[in-house]
Amino acid sequence: MTRRIPRWLARAPIPLFRGGFGMLLGRRIAMIEHRGRISGRTRHVVLEVLEHDRSGLTVVSGYGHSAQWFRNIAANPQVRVWTGRHRAAPATAEILAPDESRERLQRYVDRHPKPAARLGRILSIDDLTTCRSLPPDVAARLPLVTIRYAPDVAKHQPPS
Repeated sequence: MTRRIPRWLARAPIPLFRGGFGMLLGRRIAMIEHRGRISGRTRHVVLEVLEHDRSGLTVVSGYGHSAQWFRNIAANPQVRVWTGRHRAAPATAEILAPDESRERLQRYVDRHPKPAARLGRILSIDDLTTCRSLPPDVAARLPLVTIRYAPDVAKHQPPS
């Protein structure tokens, strides 16, 4: 069973990003603005960044396919991104296929074992803390989303 982070704690970084202080949280955290699939209202979520390059970033849905933000971007992939470098950068979200997700998760665990273990402990997902080789079903439990910046944003990015 995945442990839930208290809502107040999960939402605590949002004012930092809105105020232009997202860089204080480092490169591994981003805020995504998305639209509610039913209400159409603007929503915000702060997520762990697994990978980033000049074209965009890849984030993980720690609560799987049932997370509200994940369901919202599946319905409407047009989002805006806040990172240390960007404020409200227009982008498009794409849910990755399970094989691609597993491969990227494995690469994350291999390259960043301490942050992966921390994320695993926070969410009570033992695979991220104890496994050197992730099981085949990990992508079904932890889907990944690639968020690609709009072309006018991406072309102004320095190389990573």
